[in-house]
Amino acid sequence: MVTPYLGEFLGVTTLIIFGNGVVANSCLSKSKAEGAGWVNIIAGWAVGVMMGIFVAIACGAQGDLNPAVTFAKLLNGVYSGSDAILIMFLQIAGGVAGGCITWLLFRGHWELTEDKATKLGVFCTFPAVRNYTQNLFFEIIATIMLIFGVFAIFSKSVGVMTPGYGPLMVGLLIFGLGACLGGPTGYAMNPARDLGPRIAHFICPIAGKGDSDWAYSWVPIVGPMIGGAIAFALAKGVGIL
Repeated sequence: MVTPYLGEFLGVTTLIIFGNGVVANSCLSKSKAEGAGWVNIIAGWAVGVMMGIFVAIACGAQGDLNPAVTFAKLLNGVYSGSDAILIMFLQIAGGVAGGCITWLLFRGHWELTEDKATKLGVFCTFPAVRNYTQNLFFEIIATIMLIFGVFAIFSKSVGVMTPGYGPLMVGLLIFGLGACLGGPTGYAMNPARDLGPRIAHFICPIAGKGDSDWAYSWVPIVGPMIGGAIAFALAKGVGIL
């Protein structure tokens, strides 16, 4: 029963299990990977994106995994409005599911981890320096680099790709963005990646957790959606699309 809707839900769920999982694995107390560091985290996210795309495509979807990507494709006429809205909703739902699974996987470590910000950071992003204007600007630019890069990877000029090459290259792009641009905000670039697990943080009975930082939550939603629209306009303007 493969459908684009099931594919996007399961693809984002896969993405978040890998992505939230690598942060938990690297940061929670008494994990054997505690202290593994930033390179380990961005490598895990890169593999998570790659595997999420593979799962989504295998289950009948295009492998957007990201409402900002879906929105850019909507502007390009790939989706109808109703299809895009349903896909975006299921992407966020997949983020919630992946976040809840992460909580279950690391039970026993939440109690041992004292820092509330560390626990929140497993699920969602928050800025290193809180300045909403700068944080929003950063998320817009990072998302432009992501989505314009994706359009370039799959452009006709690149040519016919070997099966599996596209998801692999998108995973490499995520690794590069994390290495080069990830520090200021944690490079969300994806409303489903941030909002879904943030909801999971809010609803799951995580031992000793703090608040879910809803004051910041609009930044990794609004920024990527604006970035997606600009990336579409740029790609269309230079003839990639």
